[in-house]
Amino acid sequence: MLRSVLALRQISQRTFSTASPRLFKNRVPEKQKIFQEDNGLPVHLKGGIGDAILYRITMALTVGGTGYVLYELFMASMPKK
Repeated sequence: MLRSVLALRQISQRTFSTASPRLFKNRVPEKQKIFQEDNGLPVHLKGGIGDAILYRITMALTVGGTGYVLYELFMASMPKK
């Protein structure tokens, strides 16, 4: 029983441990160059097409949610017959 608990602990430590820093390339300088360019784009759109799509989805949900809340407030303020 104790062996299985110790083995499980060792496996879980291996699974959740951080990866070796040598496995991943440091891309921070590349991203800094992209975001520090003076190209007239807002900072929330400098990341590329993924950022543009995320921004548009967020704005659509925000506007849609605001409209829905205003509609529900209007319906709640009307007296029921």
